[in-house]
Amino acid sequence: MFKKVLTLIWLFLFLSSTFAVAAPTVASAQREVDKLRTLAAVKYEAANEANIRIKQLQVETTVLRKKEEGLKKELDASAKFLAQIAIARYKENGLGQGLDLLFSADPTKFLSDASTLEVLSRGYSEQLREFEINKQRVEASQLVVSDRTALLKIQQTKLNREVTQAKAALQRAEKILKSLKKEDRERLAAAEAARENKILQESKKYANSYRGDNSRGSIALKYALQQVGDVYVWAAAGPTRWDCSGLTMRAFQKAGVSLPHSSRIQVRYGKSISYGSLKPGDLVFFGKPISHVSIYMGGGKMVQAPRPGKRVEVVAMTKKFGAKPFVAARRL
Repeated sequence: MFKKVLTLIWLFLFLSSTFAVAAPTVASAQREVDKLRTLAAVKYEAANEANIRIKQLQVETTVLRKKEEGLKKELDASAKFLAQIAIARYKENGLGQGLDLLFSADPTKFLSDASTLEVLSRGYSEQLREFEINKQRVEASQLVVSDRTALLKIQQTKLNREVTQAKAALQRAEKILKSLKKEDRERLAAAEAARENKILQESKKYANSYRGDNSRGSIALKYALQQVGDVYVWAAAGPTRWDCSGLTMRAFQKAGVSLPHSSRIQVRYGKSISYGSLKPGDLVFFGKPISHVSIYMGGGKMVQAPRPGKRVEVVAMTKKFGAKPFVAARRL
């Protein structure tokens, strides 16, 4: 028994020392932080798509509800007209439930009675048919509104989930940084600042060297290049903060093209272009599902707003951007 206790103590000490050695190095911490920030950008792009869908559904629902209000007015008008007829018939000949009708606040409810409909159908079939048609239209409209409301709730849930996951990824990145020793954190921050400054200086040179023409793609590209150095912020579309699809949306707006604020929806616009046929101003998309969009600038380069912790930059255009494969290009 004593030997078993000693064995367990030794095992505990061994595992503790192993985990201590496994503490993140500066290099591994940087890799993991970059990975998590990229993940956050992916989730934010999914949230952009959900946001657009929510706005579309809200507009559709508002239109449908207004239409439903009009249909209800038509139904009420036809129901009141039939009620007046029924009252007149009651006064002349009597109906099985005439008193219910006289004191009813809802003529449509009374008109659902079979005996009432039978009496009315003898001489007022056209008016009765109009009432039934209006009633069916209202019921159909209510079903469509209910469907849109359900879809709206689904998209709202998706939006909340994607934003929550993006924030969680950034929080994990921050936790990793805080787990490092102070001197390591400072060394990492200095290295990252130097790296980003180098990218910024090179990006400015590329931006200043671009001339272009008066085509839509060139106008959009020039605008995007003017934003080099601006910080990435989710859902931002200028004037000094951008996410990837916010930058491309505003750039092409400058060229007279209206795009939605979502890379997954922007890929449906324009003409499909192969990788080997890219020209300056073409939109290039990455990820499965799509989670990033940039603008090709020629010379094997592209301009983009990549992820949290980065700025608008010019980088090499390759068939794989990080872990995200090139999936499409569009010319507008």
